[in-house]
Amino acid sequence: MRWNAKTGFAGFAGHAKSLAIAAALAMTLTTTAQAETVLKIRPQSDLRVLDPITTSAHETRNHGYLIYDTLFASDSKGAIQPQMVDSYTVSEDGLTWKFTLRDGLKFHDDTPVTSEDVIASLKRWGERDNFGQQLMSRAVSLTADDAKTFTLVLKEGWALVLEALGKPSTLVPFIMPARIAATPSTEAISDPIGSGPFMMVREEWVPGAKVVYKKAPTYVPRKEAPDGLSGAKIANVDRIEWHIIADHQAALNALQAGEIDIYEEIPAELIPVVKENQNVAIERLNRAQVMLRMNQLQPPFDNQKLRQALLYLFDPMQILPAYTDDDSFYRACPSFYMCDSPFFTDVEWPKPDSEKAKQLIKESSYNGETIALMDPIDVAVSPLAKIVSQMMSDAGLNVDHQGQDWASIVQRRSSKKPVSEGGWSAWVGNPGAFDMWDPATHLGLRSNGEAGWFGWPKDDEIENLRAEFTKELDLEKRKEIARQIQLRALETVPYIPIGEFDLLRAINKELQGVIVYDVPVYWNISK
Repeated sequence: MRWNAKTGFAGFAGHAKSLAIAAALAMTLTTTAQAETVLKIRPQSDLRVLDPITTSAHETRNHGYLIYDTLFASDSKGAIQPQMVDSYTVSEDGLTWKFTLRDGLKFHDDTPVTSEDVIASLKRWGERDNFGQQLMSRAVSLTADDAKTFTLVLKEGWALVLEALGKPSTLVPFIMPARIAATPSTEAISDPIGSGPFMMVREEWVPGAKVVYKKAPTYVPRKEAPDGLSGAKIANVDRIEWHIIADHQAALNALQAGEIDIYEEIPAELIPVVKENQNVAIERLNRAQVMLRMNQLQPPFDNQKLRQALLYLFDPMQILPAYTDDDSFYRACPSFYMCDSPFFTDVEWPKPDSEKAKQLIKESSYNGETIALMDPIDVAVSPLAKIVSQMMSDAGLNVDHQGQDWASIVQRRSSKKPVSEGGWSAWVGNPGAFDMWDPATHLGLRSNGEAGWFGWPKDDEIENLRAEFTKELDLEKRKEIARQIQLRALETVPYIPIGEFDLLRAINKELQGVIVYDVPVYWNISK
């Protein structure tokens, strides 16, 4: 540096200015890094499957809602609202439906969402989902008019088109790029490029430990306020992290220490402890039906009389209190439908009768075959599964009680092999209310054999009645069809409903904008 009489060392001021700028930049970068907001969640279970079309696992559905968007969505009152769709028209005869997409829709790779992507996504969904199968079976054509407009032509009028396209739970018609949707529906996709408010950080995914999402810069929310699953999906945090914590006490400790913000499916016995913490609130996550699902492809539950025996064996009020001693969180519900469903019916529901159950077991010629009963030990229904297992053993059934984490059960339940080759006989689960609401969307009542849900019951009469249900517009007539389906299901026994309970979550009270709905979604939240 050169000395200058007026300025001292020539260039010192410039050098100091450069240092100041560098310091300011460093401070800005540090502040930005510190300002990054991270929402940390202990999810219902570990994420093992990325494809929301090949599994009905709720953790995969919840993952889907973060990274994908839908054409239509259900609001807080259950009404179907446009989501990715800007507008639509229906011909007078109800056969031609024309849809136009919103402006600005993009995938996470910055490519535009087009009609071709929508068509590919719907066709793949329509191969696996029961509602999608019904829609596609009525379709004459599904074609792109241009990049933003597509047309569905039906061969007969169907009142449930929007209900199908806006289906809120498994399997959801999420929109993905056509190149990904081209994957056969029998194969799970592995590319998480989506159309939603968050994008999965694939390189940070550690199965069994952590799943990471970040705000999608490509996503343009709707202008309407968030309402249920509809309206604006605003990513108010920079990152969402799922922390897989199998041990419930460890998860509770993490919540109370502020290491996580939300604890999904908190066991009911921990509620009194959580209530003592003034910084944490308890709220309902969703309602669920407790069920025993049997594998009807393999002995012994290929035997209808043995399945009928189980209808008499289980007394809900001997099982549900294993969840909690607070009976406001559970209820016996003598129906295949949820208690508050308009299609609820208790017609001819059998009363618990252990002696009759034992008699039917004897009449079934059950010969002591091993029953591999899968118990999801890391979710809230596990205490109930243990009671179910014990009641089956007490009735003379040879139960091999197998405790596994839910993610492992999700993978194993797709096996159609005999128990001796790694297959299964039954599992206790808790599907959400949306999935057990009515005959059209009901997971457990589907009876289309190996094309159906895990367990694979086959009964043409139930399937014909379900098809009739979707055609009928009159509510009272639909209720009668639902009643007939229940009567038939009491004969064929596709599964055993045991009751209902409320799944709960604990959240940090500092969180704002949490949407309370039967599907947990994490847009709109601020910290």
